[in-house]
Amino acid sequence: MTFTAAFAVKELPLQFTFLKMSNKKAPFLKIAFRKIFRHVENFFFMLKELLNERHFIYISSVIVALSCAAAVIVLKAFAHQIFVWANLINGYLKLPYINSLLPIAGILLTVFVVRNLLDGHIDKGSSKILHAVAKKGGFIPRKQMYAQIVTSSLTVGLGGSAGLESPIVITGAAFGSNYAQRYRLSQKDRILLLACGVAAGIGAAFNAPIAGVLFAIEVILTDITISAFIPIIISAATGALVSNVLLNEDILLSFKQQLEFDYRNIPYYILLGILAGFVSVYHARNFRKVEHFFNRIRNKAYKRALFGASLLAIMIFFFPTLFGEGYESIKTLAEPHPEQLLDNTWLERFQGNPWIFLAFIGAAVMLKSFATGITLGSGGNGGNFAPSLFVGSYLGFALATAINLLGFTHPIPVANFTVVGMAGILSGLFHAPLTAIFLIGEITGGYGLMVPLMMVSSISFAVSRQFEKYSMDVKHLADKGDVFTSDKDKNILSNIDILSLVETDWQVIKREDGLEYVIDLLSTTPQKVFAVTDQKNQLVGLIDFEQIRPMIFNSFRVKFTPLADVISQPAAIVSLDEDGIEQIMKKFEDTGAALLPVVNNKKYVGFLPKLAILESYREKFKEMVIE
Repeated sequence: MTFTAAFAVKELPLQFTFLKMSNKKAPFLKIAFRKIFRHVENFFFMLKELLNERHFIYISSVIVALSCAAAVIVLKAFAHQIFVWANLINGYLKLPYINSLLPIAGILLTVFVVRNLLDGHIDKGSSKILHAVAKKGGFIPRKQMYAQIVTSSLTVGLGGSAGLESPIVITGAAFGSNYAQRYRLSQKDRILLLACGVAAGIGAAFNAPIAGVLFAIEVILTDITISAFIPIIISAATGALVSNVLLNEDILLSFKQQLEFDYRNIPYYILLGILAGFVSVYHARNFRKVEHFFNRIRNKAYKRALFGASLLAIMIFFFPTLFGEGYESIKTLAEPHPEQLLDNTWLERFQGNPWIFLAFIGAAVMLKSFATGITLGSGGNGGNFAPSLFVGSYLGFALATAINLLGFTHPIPVANFTVVGMAGILSGLFHAPLTAIFLIGEITGGYGLMVPLMMVSSISFAVSRQFEKYSMDVKHLADKGDVFTSDKDKNILSNIDILSLVETDWQVIKREDGLEYVIDLLSTTPQKVFAVTDQKNQLVGLIDFEQIRPMIFNSFRVKFTPLADVISQPAAIVSLDEDGIEQIMKKFEDTGAALLPVVNNKKYVGFLPKLAILESYREKFKEMVIE
């Protein structure tokens, strides 16, 4: 067990650790483990003192990668073994009953673990990493170092129609973040090690180090300098190396065929790219609709889980390839006899009919978004990375098979389109074309299809981006400004804590006060603008020194002018509970004001100077550049 993984075990609830044992050796083992942990921890603190910052980060990137690779091995091996057992039983019974029943058990167990052992909540999706980077300085809760492993292994390992990659990258990010917290590293190093964990996770999950590096840079970090590449490269390479040594090749998604590019198929690759873009939009929107439907079912966790898992069981009964990650079926599609997918299913007798098989594949493409949405919405844990590869491979296979069956042209290579289609959907869903290109290039063992990979990924990305500005994982956060995007100015602005800039110690005037009281305040405070509030502390208006200047030396007017007559309405009001940073800056720009009053839940808070925002922007700009 690597050091960061050992740290994770130290932080586990007793229900999850091997330390809570009934035999008499348990106290001794517990004490021994803690001593070993302290010695290892002290060794790393000593290294931190002896080495310069950059060298310590290099060593840390290896430790984080080893921890993440260990998590990948556990998750992947468990999920694969469950799949093998289910198929052995299924082959014996000649009916897909087991494949249908296991996901029910998996989702119910996941809900039980979350409610009873994880405080009733667990973050899902890589968007949580982006939110941590944008809003929390790279801090990720310690429980994410083990919570994702436990819950996703139950959900996906027992057949939930989702992927393990999102839980893997969250786990890796948590390892990196908490390692940096333990050794009191700076925010930029904390975010860098978080990205190292993500790169190691993808590198280990697919034995694809280049894809791991690109995913961390393309999806997690929007601003990065050349020097930050090195730790990320080290982590990705370490994760991929451990995975390559310890994981059986059958567990990884890999292809042994030699795939070659034929320029005559360019029009069909263009068509595949267009279809992949539209299917990506279809998948993302349907997934969100299903997930939102289940989110409306509140305070009924087990009923929701049973209802959703039952729907998923019915879908898997008729379409067994929706079971689990689906990587085995992807590999089968690229082999000479893809009709084997109908073995032991209700369509087994139609294996010789290519049109029925094509309809089966097309239906699976359309249903995968619903199956994944049901899996996650009903209480399971997983991600959309594997489903995107599933949908892409099935789409590519369906297109190539349909063209060959219709006989419009020379036979086109079905395996090529099956592989390239994965890059198309991955690029369209996650808006990460570089990751898609190099991931598929690495798992196919060569770059013979580099040209079609580039074509399909870029076209799919362009089509998807036309309808969905943000990727499916971050759309809901980007709309609220809670995540970094490709807009660097928006990223910096969204990282500013507006509440900390509000000046709350200014003198306030009550509506029942007289104008004489205001004149007294003007003579004793440097304020030029005063907020007027009612008895409920709600903002009534403002009193501006420049507007009442003509009457302050006229004692008669001061004595007999009602306060209401000199109260003016602000040009704009900043609402902390409604306005994002973009809306706030637009109010300053539209009004030309130097400061604006601030309310929260309709209650007066203070004044926000525009200069304070600009100064904070300047400071954040310097901090966000990772050296």
